[in-house]
Amino acid sequence: MTLSLSSTAVQIAPSILSADFAHLGRDVAAVERGGADLIHVDVMDGHFVPNITIGVPVVKSLKRVATRPLDVHLMIEHPDRYIEDFVRAGASMISVHVEAVPHLQRTLALIRTSGARAGAVLNPSTPAVTLEDVLDDLDFVLVMSVNPGFGGQSFIPRSLDKLARVADLLARAPRPVPIEIDGGIGTDNIAQVVAAGARIIVAGNAVYGTPDPAAAVADLKQAGSAALPR
Repeated sequence: MTLSLSSTAVQIAPSILSADFAHLGRDVAAVERGGADLIHVDVMDGHFVPNITIGVPVVKSLKRVATRPLDVHLMIEHPDRYIEDFVRAGASMISVHVEAVPHLQRTLALIRTSGARAGAVLNPSTPAVTLEDVLDDLDFVLVMSVNPGFGGQSFIPRSLDKLARVADLLARAPRPVPIEIDGGIGTDNIAQVVAAGARIIVAGNAVYGTPDPAAAVADLKQAGSAALPR
């Protein structure tokens, strides 16, 4: 599927961090049946965040079975060393943490020249203004609404204000830059984050923690789309 990022429609990106790793192919297929737009892949190294997950070989395997673009979120130190490998493995989108790279513009340029869409990630305590000088280099921005490292955490309420500040900043970008949000999103709060400016919604436990992940994705998309400005 061709990757299309929209700043006007709601896209759902189920996170496989909450899936059954023994049955990833099955769990990816389930959310695709429900209308998932992207498959969110959390890569953690045990250094930048206190958890270890998966790497390039799993992304390569996912690419063989997924029919939706792979949205790879690098929660790792020294991401520049691995960007080209992840793109070759099948990543359509790669996001890196502002806090993890000393030369953000160069890293974003590397992602784009390698063939993927480039995103910058903001931790809950990282101000939106850190993106002010890379607006030309962004394809999307990922706002963390929990502290990264583990699934199943509760949404940090002040993230709504953060979304609004990021949206105001991105209004000055030379082209539309959608905002992605990750952490504690479900049907109970998706309308709030969409109203605040988020358009790509990462959901893990709210999808894979239910008896029917396909139905959960459909419900999230319906609730999010209903909150779009008319």
